[in-house]
Amino acid sequence: MRPLRFGGIRWKDDVFWLVMTLGPITWSAMLFVLTPTDNWGWPLQNRWVFLLPVLIYPVMEEIVFRGLIQDWIASKTQKAFGILTLANLITSVLFAASHLIYQTPLWAALIFFPSLIFGWFRERHNTLGSPILIHVWYNFGMVWFFGG
Repeated sequence: MRPLRFGGIRWKDDVFWLVMTLGPITWSAMLFVLTPTDNWGWPLQNRWVFLLPVLIYPVMEEIVFRGLIQDWIASKTQKAFGILTLANLITSVLFAASHLIYQTPLWAALIFFPSLIFGWFRERHNTLGSPILIHVWYNFGMVWFFGG
């Protein structure tokens, strides 16, 4: 099993920055589906309601899903389908299923796709740093603009 690492993000990775720009593009597209908050300052008024899904949950989820589960599955199989490994696919299914606790089935299923990105960067950079940053960034926009 690979050791858990948080550093080593390759800041010159153009694909990493492309994925980071997908956050605002996704938030903009969500304006056609969801109603944005009418109080842009709400995170300052409800800090914990904002910080839990934006900072605490992504760090914990990445440690558990990418750092433990995906790494454990990867230690058992190296099977891949193009750029996606079986470990990433299984972990993403589990990650999406875990969101059924507080999301509708459709939203939980849609979480499968960013999960694939998180897992791919776990494998690409061999660190938890990049999937944590991406996860925090994606949650930041969704929670700030639509979660208040």
